[in-house]
Amino acid sequence: MLSQCLAGTNRVAEILPLRDAIARTVGDGDTVALEGFTHLIPYAAGHEIIRQRRTGLHLIRMTPDILYDQMIGMGCAARLTFSWGGNPGVGSLHRLRDAVENGWPGPLEIEEHSHAAMANAYDAGAANLPFAVFRGYVGADLPKVNPNIRYVDCPYTGERLATVPAIRPDVAVIHALRADREGNVLLEGIVGVQKQAVLAAKRSVVTVEEIVDELEDGSPNRVILPSWTITAIAEVPGGAHPSYAHGYYPRDNAFYIAWDPIARDRDRFRAWMDANVMTKGPEDFARHPRRHRVGEDA
Repeated sequence: MLSQCLAGTNRVAEILPLRDAIARTVGDGDTVALEGFTHLIPYAAGHEIIRQRRTGLHLIRMTPDILYDQMIGMGCAARLTFSWGGNPGVGSLHRLRDAVENGWPGPLEIEEHSHAAMANAYDAGAANLPFAVFRGYVGADLPKVNPNIRYVDCPYTGERLATVPAIRPDVAVIHALRADREGNVLLEGIVGVQKQAVLAAKRSVVTVEEIVDELEDGSPNRVILPSWTITAIAEVPGGAHPSYAHGYYPRDNAFYIAWDPIARDRDRFRAWMDANVMTKGPEDFARHPRRHRVGEDA
C-alpha cells in the first residue's frame, strides 16, 4: 500500500501535541511560512505561535489573510514577504495596515511580489537553487520599489527574464487532511505551495484533521508528503477554521465578514484575541461544525 511505498528512510516525523511541535520548531526571529491557498490555512498552528509569544518573525505567505492580521497585530512579526494581502471578499487587513502605517504594535517591514514570483521562489527553494527565473513583471511597478526583483538575459536566446531570491524558510507550517502513523501526509482539494514550502524549509510542522492507519490512494490531484520531509505532525481537528478542509467542513464566510469591525479597533482586537486565542488551546478548534468525510456513515 501507499505507506509501504513511502517507507525506507531513517528519518520519521514525530507525532506531537501542537504545543510541543511549535515549541520545538519555531523560535524568535525565525523566518516562518504558513501556507495554504484559501484552503487548509493553518489557523490552529498560527494561534499556537501567538500563544507562545514568538516575536521578531519574518513571515512569508502568498495571500496573507486574517491569520497574518492576527499574528501581526499580536506583535509576532518584524517583516512580511507576500503577494497580495487582504480579508478575501471583505476588505483590508487592518492590523497589517496599522503596523505599516503607524508602527503598531511595532514596525513592520514589507516586501511585495506577484503570485508568480512567490510560486517560483518556493520552487527554487525546494530545489536548493539560489534564485528563481521566470517571465514576469513586464510593465509592472513592483520592480521600482522592490530591489530583490532583478533581471538576467537568457544565455541561449537573449530573452530578458525576471529573477527573485529563492524562499528558504527556517520553518514551514501547513494544515493537511490526514497523516498516517508513519508520518506521511496527504493533501487534496485546492493545493497551493504547501509541498514546495515544506521541501524548501529547514523544519516543518503539519497539523492534520486526523491520523489514520493507512492513507488511501485519494483523488488524482492528491499530494503526498513523505515522513522524511516533515519534522512534526499534530492532530488538530478543525485546525484550518475559519478556512475550509476539503471533505471535512466548509469555509466560515460569516467569520471573515465579522472580522472586519473587530480588526479596525486596537482595543477591540486585543480583547477578542485575549478571549478567543490567548486563553484557548488547539482543542478549541474541534468545536467548529464538522461534517463526515465523503463515504463515511453519519
